[in-house]
Amino acid sequence: MKLQFDANQEYQLDAIKAAVDLFNGQPAGVSDFAFDKAARVGGSLFSVVANNLILDKETILKNLQSIQRKTKKDNPQFEISKKLDGLHFSIEMETGTGKTYVYLRAIHEFYQTYGFKKFIIVVPSLAIKEGAIKNLQITKDHFELTYNIRPDFYLFDPKKRGMARNFATTNTLQIMVMNIDQFARAGNIFYQPSDWGVPAEFIKATRPVVIVDEPQNMETDIRRQAISNLNPLCTLRYSATHTVKYNQIYRLDPVAAYDLGLVKKIEVDGITEADNFNQAFIEVKSIKPQKNKIVARLKIDVNAKGGVTRKDISVSVGDNIFEKSKNRDIYQNGFIVSEIDRESITFNNGISLNLGGKQGGLTDEIMKYQIESTLRNHLDKEKRLKKLGIKVLTLFFIDRVANYRSYENGHAVKGKLALWFEEIYERLLKEAKYKGVL
Repeated sequence: MKLQFDANQEYQLDAIKAAVDLFNGQPAGVSDFAFDKAARVGGSLFSVVANNLILDKETILKNLQSIQRKTKKDNPQFEISKKLDGLHFSIEMETGTGKTYVYLRAIHEFYQTYGFKKFIIVVPSLAIKEGAIKNLQITKDHFELTYNIRPDFYLFDPKKRGMARNFATTNTLQIMVMNIDQFARAGNIFYQPSDWGVPAEFIKATRPVVIVDEPQNMETDIRRQAISNLNPLCTLRYSATHTVKYNQIYRLDPVAAYDLGLVKKIEVDGITEADNFNQAFIEVKSIKPQKNKIVARLKIDVNAKGGVTRKDISVSVGDNIFEKSKNRDIYQNGFIVSEIDRESITFNNGISLNLGGKQGGLTDEIMKYQIESTLRNHLDKEKRLKKLGIKVLTLFFIDRVANYRSYENGHAVKGKLALWFEEIYERLLKEAKYKGVL
């Protein structure tokens, strides 16, 4: 089966045009060979192909305000920027309306219109990274037919630091997908010298257009600085739930999406975790610097006279969660604090949690029940709505990508969630009530 894409969805074209029109007046081709230049990277000279923006900020502000006035016609509460909040621009799109397609197509439009060649997609998690690269794969033929362009795209791999050099020196459309955690800290390989040079220096030299997917997960000081370290020509931020809206240029909220018939109805089905103490539960409540150290406030499960209770504790580097929990066995394997910075805490067993993050709390039995309950609901709706020509969409939000799929020696391996899904799905389809549903 090959997916077909509709290139004429008006609301998507409006979102793409809003981004591209920011640089009206930028001469086509300025970024082509005119900006193929010798750049000093790590003490050596390389021919770096970089994006070149020649518009002044006053012109970009006028373009921005023109775009915002058009958007305001349908959104009276939409704000008009009085000044540029840096070259950061927010695009609001409701979940399920093709956000990833929109920013991938915008990349092709930027290349075709202005000759920009270097793009980095920054994502906050492995799940979103998988989604971005999958969308690049399934849309490549569609975009080649639409634009007669076939870009190079790849995941940044810190073990293959030559990637950054190739990205910088190749004179074709280049799209790199990066997880924010790969370059958020000064100690990341991204900033370390090698025989290939320093990856960060190559990236900076290209002045990439940075696409930020789900930016609400990247608003801490450390992550904002990490994005700034890429030396972006501009950042385009795509999300349905922005926490900070920088120079907003497009808005498709849930009401507008419903009115356009893009979202029919959403139902959420779940179960509540109750007294489930079978996994190592840790929640990072706060992280605060003190005189000579940084202290984290965690919520964990603790042995007490009346049984297990969940309580807050304070920890610093070297503290053992096993001891803090009054010797609960589930914290025995490496839950010793090895590192704390202003945004995260790391344990000796390699587990790292960001501020506000948590792990544990759901047993395998609960997750299997959720999958079966969700599949039953889906099949029931399919049976009821099939004759009306209505397609049912069911979404699963999972805790870890590795629980669905991992890779061993380059080959995909099904995780426990994928195995459970297939097992339950095949069993349910054999039930008489679901005969002929699919």
